[in-house]
Amino acid sequence: MFSRLTRPQAIAVCALPVVALLATAVFAPLPFSVAQPGLTANVLGENKGTQVITISGAPVRDARGQLRMTTIEATSPDTRVSLPDVIDSWFRTDQAVMPRDSVYPSGNNVKEIEQHNEQQMKESQDAATQAALGYLGLDDKDVEVSLKLADVGGPSAGLLFSLGIIDKLDGDGTGGDLTGGRVIAGTGTIDAAGRVGAVGGVALKTQAAKRDGATVFLVPKAECADARAELPKGLRLIPVTTLKSTVSSLVALETGKGSVPGC
Repeated sequence: MFSRLTRPQAIAVCALPVVALLATAVFAPLPFSVAQPGLTANVLGENKGTQVITISGAPVRDARGQLRMTTIEATSPDTRVSLPDVIDSWFRTDQAVMPRDSVYPSGNNVKEIEQHNEQQMKESQDAATQAALGYLGLDDKDVEVSLKLADVGGPSAGLLFSLGIIDKLDGDGTGGDLTGGRVIAGTGTIDAAGRVGAVGGVALKTQAAKRDGATVFLVPKAECADARAELPKGLRLIPVTTLKSTVSSLVALETGKGSVPGC
């Protein structure tokens, strides 16, 4: 025998599963990572007590100014990111919610991801060296370049490595500094032929650059819109597509001769 529920009782009973589902959705882990501006490092100098770029087999010049590679810091792949975390980040300009698969290779554990990032960094350094020496017309059999950057993985420092090698060996080509004495930051992958590639997270990287004193930011041209989205005041964007055009833009910026592209 069943007793009839009153209307309020019926609503309460029906609402219980909905409340349970909402509670599960709020606290369930989601496939996202939360990212924020990370460290920057001057590739023309030292990082954590170690020279970033060491060159032998050719004269090396003392370069003024700074070329700062930029990074983002993301929650680790095994960190639980829930709906409140995602909502909080949406309302902040110093954080971004990114699909975990865009930050970390899918299906890998933490150790495998670290190994993957280290391998990407090694490949990026090799390509950066080839691109820079190729641009200068030098043979890598005669010139040896060592690149060391602790606690940073992935390929996004490639462009800045190439520029650092060029500045140390040749500057602007006429005796001056490629930076013009400025603090210049940027990001971008590079291949051995000198082509610059997109990297992601540029809106956060511009904030890291500004925080660490940069006035100019080199951004892959395809990511101009993303870089403009949260652009800090006083930071100038220069879009880049190749190593050669990047050097030309920096020389034009330094000398005031020629046009400097903008986003």
